[in-house]
Amino acid sequence: MALPWLQIIDAAIGVTDLVRSRRMRTMADQQGPQRDLEVAARTPGALEARLAGVMVAALKEVFDRDTKRLELEREQAAIERERAERALRLELRRQAGDREIGRLRLLAGVASVCWLGTLFFSARLMGGPIGARVALGAGWALLLGAVAASFTAQAGVAAALDSVSSDTRPLSSGVSGALAVWLIVAGLAGVGIAVLVA
Repeated sequence: MALPWLQIIDAAIGVTDLVRSRRMRTMADQQGPQRDLEVAARTPGALEARLAGVMVAALKEVFDRDTKRLELEREQAAIERERAERALRLELRRQAGDREIGRLRLLAGVASVCWLGTLFFSARLMGGPIGARVALGAGWALLLGAVAASFTAQAGVAAALDSVSSDTRPLSSGVSGALAVWLIVAGLAGVGIAVLVA
């Protein structure tokens, strides 16, 4: 004898529906606001429309919050980038100033060593003709002028480094720095002429 499978399944589904309907009634009696949802659920599309409206509002709020957060992050990133660029410009300016001061110190050292080196010739040239003594004196004056010009240029560069500004012009020692080199050359030429004349 064959079992009536379809009738057994139909009976199980019927019992399940009966239990569900009774459970729904007891829940409806216990919860007042849930009745409104059930009424809305019975009318076609009302519950879905209400839920869709709530979902759209929630999504809009989330997107607005994310948009504000992204704008804030962009602003902070732009501020950090500007701060980093300014720090980089200041560091490059400081390094350029340090290099220029180092160059000027080297010039002052060269001028001082040249002046001290010419002292060895001074005894021999002091007893020589007047032209040699004048050339030696002019050479000494030019070498000492080179030292002074170098020190003046160093002070100018240091003052430019001390002033914190957004000046993008490269640091330079100006006329004093360029003059120091030529004064050294002219001073050595004057001493050389003095040695040749004597």
